[in-house]
Amino acid sequence: MRVYLGLCLLLDFFMLKRSYVRLFILFLAVHGFFGGFMMAAEVPVSTPLSAPLRVACVGDSITQGSGAETGKSYPSQLQKLLGSGWIVGNFGVSGRTLLKNGDNPYWNEAAYQKALEFQPDRVIILLGTNDTKPQNWKHEAEFISDYTELVKSFQALASKPKIFICRPCSVPEPGNFGINEAGVLEEIKRLDALAAEMKLTVIDMHAALADKPHLLPDRVHPNTEGAAEMAKTAYKVLTAENAAKVE
Repeated sequence: MRVYLGLCLLLDFFMLKRSYVRLFILFLAVHGFFGGFMMAAEVPVSTPLSAPLRVACVGDSITQGSGAETGKSYPSQLQKLLGSGWIVGNFGVSGRTLLKNGDNPYWNEAAYQKALEFQPDRVIILLGTNDTKPQNWKHEAEFISDYTELVKSFQALASKPKIFICRPCSVPEPGNFGINEAGVLEEIKRLDALAAEMKLTVIDMHAALADKPHLLPDRVHPNTEGAAEMAKTAYKVLTAENAAKVE
């Protein structure tokens, strides 16, 4: 009888011990699951942020900002429109020509070298206005070959930028400083053909101001409001192109 009772007590103890073991194992499993879940919820997964897109604005005094208030050039206003996901660099130099044989070639400027060193993702070229001056347009036969070479100099960069070429701003009659609308219209024909040949995107700065002569007080340089129109025109093209690329 005593042996029987002893065996029963031993069996009860063993069963009780197994229950505790099971409860302990269950506790560890539940704690491990929820603990792991909470840790996963509390520790954010690091996702690398894409670097801002770099835009090089290449040009003459219109790009530099002559005629607009300080800090309100079209590249500066474009930067505000694009926001922090973009970095816009202003590489405009007053009076410069696209033509290498012009009176003040852009090619010779430190700004040109800085634009290359900028390693842009996008390049906006707005040159040609000063090329319409008689002393420069006598070299018109070289205009497209020089323009092509400028485009290729940016295409050769390691950053492999997308190139945008601009139709020059309109020049209300009778023009100024030797700059004239007839020369601009002739350039536009040639630039459109170049864009088609090289598969470049055109930004129409001419249309942006053609019906707004009051925004070009000296008939060449856009004022602050005119520069804003240019910035909006560039913004629409840049963001439309970028959205299409994402899709």
